Amino acid sequence: MKTKNRTSRYREKHPLGNTIYRFFANFFVRILGGSLVKASVVIFLLAAIVRLCYVCMNKEVDGINLVEFANNRNTVTKTLYANRGSIYDSNGDVLAQNVNSYTLIAYLSPSRTKNPEKPNHVVDKIGTANALSPIINLPVEDILARLDKNLYQVEFGLHGKLNESQKEQIEALNLPGLDYINTLTRYYRMSTFSSYIVGYAKKDEKEVINGELGVEKYYNKELSGTDGYVTYQKDAYGYKMNNMPSIEQPAEDGADIYLTIDSNVQLIAENAMRELTNKTDNKLDWALFAVVDAKTGAIVASATAPSFNPNDLSTITSYTNPLVSYTYEPGSTMKTFSWASAIDSGNYDGTKKYKSGAIKLSDGTIIRDSRREGWGTIDLDTGFAYSSNVGATMNALAMGRSTLKSYYEKLGFGAKTGIELAGEVKGDISFKYESELATASFGQGVTVTPVEMLQAYTTIANDGIMLKPYIVDKIVDKNGNEIYKGGRQELGRVFEKSTTDHMHELMYNMVYNGTMKIWRPSNVTLMAKTGTAQIAGKGGYLSGEYDVIRSLAGIFPKDNPRYIIYALGQKMHIEIGDWAKIVVKMIEEITAYSKLTEESLVHDKVHTSTTMDNYVNMKTSDVISKLKNTKVNYHVLGDGEYVINQYPSKGSKIFEESTNVFVLTNSQDFVMPDLRGLSSGDVKILFSLLDIKYHLTGSGVVVSQSIEPGEKIPLDATINLELGSEYVPTIEDIVETEIKEEKEKE
Repeated sequence: MKTKNRTSRYREKHPLGNTIYRFFANFFVRILGGSLVKASVVIFLLAAIVRLCYVCMNKEVDGINLVEFANNRNTVTKTLYANRGSIYDSNGDVLAQNVNSYTLIAYLSPSRTKNPEKPNHVVDKIGTANALSPIINLPVEDILARLDKNLYQVEFGLHGKLNESQKEQIEALNLPGLDYINTLTRYYRMSTFSSYIVGYAKKDEKEVINGELGVEKYYNKELSGTDGYVTYQKDAYGYKMNNMPSIEQPAEDGADIYLTIDSNVQLIAENAMRELTNKTDNKLDWALFAVVDAKTGAIVASATAPSFNPNDLSTITSYTNPLVSYTYEPGSTMKTFSWASAIDSGNYDGTKKYKSGAIKLSDGTIIRDSRREGWGTIDLDTGFAYSSNVGATMNALAMGRSTLKSYYEKLGFGAKTGIELAGEVKGDISFKYESELATASFGQGVTVTPVEMLQAYTTIANDGIMLKPYIVDKIVDKNGNEIYKGGRQELGRVFEKSTTDHMHELMYNMVYNGTMKIWRPSNVTLMAKTGTAQIAGKGGYLSGEYDVIRSLAGIFPKDNPRYIIYALGQKMHIEIGDWAKIVVKMIEEITAYSKLTEESLVHDKVHTSTTMDNYVNMKTSDVISKLKNTKVNYHVLGDGEYVINQYPSKGSKIFEESTNVFVLTNSQDFVMPDLRGLSSGDVKILFSLLDIKYHLTGSGVVVSQSIEPGEKIPLDATINLELGSEYVPTIEDIVETEIKEEKEKE
């Protein structure tokens, strides 16, 4: 059977076309003298012309969009990615930034090498493995196993993720056959430092870095900037065609964000949190130490447990920031506001007597004090000092539901503060019945967030005016223009000044004349209120020994408030005395750092202030030379070649002849410095840098130490220090100091 050719099949399928073809064929055969071949050629050319005209006149042919098809084949559009902005602390030290990382590649195929004298593949595999091993921290045998594969090239994966320094070290070896893939990654210089505030950002499936927590998420748009693009014509080989126009929209890099976090205060809070987790053997649900500038509302520190390292997201156990995302019943720290509300509304008489211990409500509910037997018959002012639930209930009943709730609402409870952090939630201050009114007055049955509590306490520190808490100091674009400036923002008056003056006295008396004597700092006057709240569970409150939320809300100094501190933790396996010691130590160190008692006259003369330089990563010898030219008291810890930490940090205010500067070197061994004459605050800072245990007795300055100056410090020892009146050096001490200074000059 004869197979039909393509023309025959076409004629059967398209009879009209076949008829037209025959007509033109016969027509041109006659014109061209009967030559069928010539007629066919002419018809073909005519058909091509008609087809070309059809294509030119139509956008779509045979279901194909010709414009898109041409563009896809000949036009290239590439994205110009914007560089993500950096995040800094209040001193200008970087907390988050984009850094280059490099994936190490080894070419194994000899086909890459055209000139044996200039090889482009790995020739000496053993030598290459030995050279790479200490740089990429991978055993030689593991590197050889990869280099021995029968592949064109291999990548070194996680161990091949190099930083700039590692890449430079490898390049200096001049090893043939090695190459690098450059990628941008987000790097957090201080790792766990204020991690829930800074947050984290990571790459999506399109390799774009996006913020997913904290400031990184809240300001993702500002940090990301705007990507650009370039469009150009390419040739058949895919290269850009010369002398052809291109369209380019440059990328706009992201802005830089400067936080209100003071790294020095944050470090103190982080060390306190580390001490808490060690003391509890990590037996706690969560804890938070937050510090606010009382005059502006700026968050200067926020340390949490658990924390995480944003450089290693496998360390994260919770994606919620306790400062803004946790709600809980606050307990007795709420009494500050129920007492203040009663005073401000005219429903309070501090001298009014009542019988403490218990009170029965009209619905039969009995409200009890934490001390079941009470303290006898006392007045309401004394009731605050003893944190009496009965006293709080009497205040609430005197005000009534609408008045107390109105004050709670004006204080911002039950509403978001609007702080510049992702994931903020709001508490709940719903209460209706008499029993709910009573419990709301001492912080049970209502919920708050830590940032709501901090905002409310700004009223007590600012004569009744509430300030909005904020975390961003400024935002600066890549041209150096300040496009946003944070600062004090008043939200209105909640209490009269006479009310807050009264609360200052009540909070002072609670620490110094009430039940909180263990909370007295040694170097500053503290106004405070503690809380021990039950934790709601299924069917009621939990009843275990540690099933409580402990907290302290404090303001210091009393006469001129500078800081508000809020420390709290849930299910902490710690005794109240140890909890108090950790928080008080933190307050003392913040006071020492801030020089709250040294900004005025000291020894009848004003001390000149200056700004602390950055000494980290500098050679120790160079740092010592710089410090010798200042009038500060400096202490070099260890005999290492480089400085790895310092106190105070870069940009801090320091005072000549009164500030003690500590620089920690990369030493393995440390000798005991002469601590005599140092304050307890300076001693605590020193030992926190060394991470060495110590024990203080007495008050004042150091007068004796268990390890003499110059002796090696056993890292597992506890250093005992005795504090006393001002240290006066002996003749032997003076001679010893002079000898030491002469040796340093030599």
